[in-house]
Amino acid sequence: MLEGMRRTDLDSPHDAPDAPGQARAAARPRGGGADAAPGDRALGDFLRALRGRADPARLGVFDDGRPRRVPGLRREELAELAHVSVDYVVRIEQGRKRRVSRAVLTALADALDLDGDERLYLFAVAGAATSPPDAAHPQDTPDDRVPDSVRRLLDGLTGLPALVLNRRMDVLAWNTAATWLLVDFGALPKEGRNLVRLAFLDPGYQALFRDGWEPMARESVAALRMEAGRRPEDAALQVLVGELSVRDTRFRAWWAAQSVSAPKLRRKTYHHPLAGPMTLDAQVYAVEGSPGLSLVGYTAPADSPSEDALRFLAQWNTEGPERRA
Repeated sequence: MLEGMRRTDLDSPHDAPDAPGQARAAARPRGGGADAAPGDRALGDFLRALRGRADPARLGVFDDGRPRRVPGLRREELAELAHVSVDYVVRIEQGRKRRVSRAVLTALADALDLDGDERLYLFAVAGAATSPPDAAHPQDTPDDRVPDSVRRLLDGLTGLPALVLNRRMDVLAWNTAATWLLVDFGALPKEGRNLVRLAFLDPGYQALFRDGWEPMARESVAALRMEAGRRPEDAALQVLVGELSVRDTRFRAWWAAQSVSAPKLRRKTYHHPLAGPMTLDAQVYAVEGSPGLSLVGYTAPADSPSEDALRFLAQWNTEGPERRA
């Protein structure tokens, strides 16, 4: 153990245990103390998950020959890599460290070799006061009202499926072509118009992806957790996560894994029951003046079978039965 390791300027002197009670507190269960706030627990839970899935060899940790009881980095190894004390890591993981400096967060992120999305999420769950400028925008108040100009644009895209999503992936507006490709959003109750909810609870939507369903669903969970870190006050998101955790064991397990990533709505293959397989690219555009809203348009590569399938789908739904006969 490295409890006696030298502290650096990343770890302030007043953080050292100065009473027996504080030393005993470091041994509390990893869920955090009774006075740990939800935000404190979120940071500790995420750091613990990152440590658990880290590869010590890839991070340059010396193999001392001791067997590892659980996968990942030991606390003392993370502390040594980040140049902080073991007790400091313990208190973060237990939710007993209410403010963590930008320097320490950066050191932890560097030690764990986090990617861009993981780094942003780490800063976000640590709190807006310590987050980097591009990790959160508390001044942006999400507004789910879709501008009339965007609705007109949707209506004008007659042959291309298009949606307007918010950060929770609620479907706020759509054109007719999107209902041909994905699902009839107008037939769903408002709370059912959410791409993550559809991915886990709608068999018809799931069938569109076939073998690609699990990667798509995992990406959705990781994107939703990313948003939960940025917007912990979002009550609607909390309700969505709670419902899906209760109703689907896979969602519950993947949510607990603490994987995070920005939304990936790029190229996917859809197995349409009428038009057959279509590989489509999702182009995502921010809606100017509406923080958190995105316009998503689905297109097929030019002169491809997918373009033919998309065109067939439009023709089938716009021509009358007598012309299809």
